[in-house]
Amino acid sequence: MVDNRYATALVIGSVLSLLATVYLSVAVGTQHWYQYSSPPVRQGSNASELREQFINGDFDEKSYSDSLFQLNGTLGLWWRCILVPGHFEETDPKLETQCMSFTLPQQFSPKYKYTNHISEEDILRTYLWRCQFLLPLVSLALVFLSGLVGVCACLCRSFTPTLVVGVLHLLAGLCTLGTVCCFLAGLDLLHQDSTPPEGVDGSLGWSLYLALIAFPLQMMTAALFLWAARSHRKNYTRMTAYRVA
Repeated sequence: MVDNRYATALVIGSVLSLLATVYLSVAVGTQHWYQYSSPPVRQGSNASELREQFINGDFDEKSYSDSLFQLNGTLGLWWRCILVPGHFEETDPKLETQCMSFTLPQQFSPKYKYTNHISEEDILRTYLWRCQFLLPLVSLALVFLSGLVGVCACLCRSFTPTLVVGVLHLLAGLCTLGTVCCFLAGLDLLHQDSTPPEGVDGSLGWSLYLALIAFPLQMMTAALFLWAARSHRKNYTRMTAYRVA
């Protein structure tokens, strides 16, 4: 029989785990991890050329970085977007968002120093980039696996797998934190090699903050499940010793 304290811890942990999964999933699927604030686009500028190169040009980090710098771009784990006028012939055109996704081969493509293929490969940035999109997938997979373990525990009416669920959430939280750290470190190295133009400001987006919120939720879930497993096992051992005595 399960004590009410343990049942409450399990319910709260499950709710926190669900919230963390939703937040992390939304963060991975959106492009507002980092956003640039650029000066207004002027008539006669090269905005149309930048948009055309951004959409139809070959995948090149320097090219799309220049577009992000000058056209109020936003960057995510799987998306890059720019904000451009819809019709350049109009006096006051409305701004439209143009987004391009990173394909799987592009995610694994090497990064270069000074963001061009002539320079040598930047190994650190290459692996930071790969980790920033692999780690959240690993985190979501661990949470999904912990859910399967929890369902099996309920079907078997066993409290032992709760420890496994707690450990899996702990690893998932570390992966989520690693995602944010890799993204920020890689972005800082990118700005060192390719400095944004004067007047362009950068700021963290709400997608990154969702990932930051998911991290403590996963850690609290892990703490609740680990506490419940440890406390229940200790009480079970005492109860067994009492019955034997």
